Amino acid sequence: MDSRCSSSAGGGYSINSTPISTRMESFEAGEKKCISDVRRTFCLFVTFDLLFITLLWIIELNVNGGIQSQLEREVLHYDYHASFFDIFVLAVFRFAVLILAYAVCRLRHWWAIAITTAVSCAFLIVKVILSKLLSQGAFGYLLPIISFVLAWIETWLLDFKVLPQENEELNRFQSLMDAERAPLMGAGPLSDGQFYSPPESVADSDEELDDKHDPEKDLIQQLT
Repeated sequence: MDSRCSSSAGGGYSINSTPISTRMESFEAGEKKCISDVRRTFCLFVTFDLLFITLLWIIELNVNGGIQSQLEREVLHYDYHASFFDIFVLAVFRFAVLILAYAVCRLRHWWAIAITTAVSCAFLIVKVILSKLLSQGAFGYLLPIISFVLAWIETWLLDFKVLPQENEELNRFQSLMDAERAPLMGAGPLSDGQFYSPPESVADSDEELDDKHDPEKDLIQQLT
């Protein structure tokens, strides 16, 4: 009896502990193998930022006289006051830092996006003030403004969408694990006094039945 009770108690513990270990393993595996949907959306937007700025810069090169000649003028003979090449480099800088921090390293802090946004804003404001971009047509307005807006949209996405949602999911998972672990931690060890077996009364009951039927058997024998 004691062996059966101890085995049943151990079996109950394993049944309750199995979902916890399974969910912990699945959660850890998910953390290692993939990223959340909202973080993946953020990374896609960062990639869109780079591609969109690159597209606008290529269009600007074609409009102003051809890609090859404009590349030589803006890259090889770079001029801070008249070139759009530095705005493209700024987009590459944002892409490299943010993808490395939030896709590769999976950082859960805002310092990386704060650095990229601060550098982008400071550079664009100084360039608009000191350069001659505003006298070069529509792209002189378009590229700095779009680069400025995209940097702030990335900040808004990370600060108000990615980090709060991931922290909420982590807290929900932790509270679930604590709730399932609490009954196991509160249950004390099972003692031998909690289990007992009723006295064996099978033999006595058979003898009593035989005693009750004895008069009837005697009467039947007398009649026959």
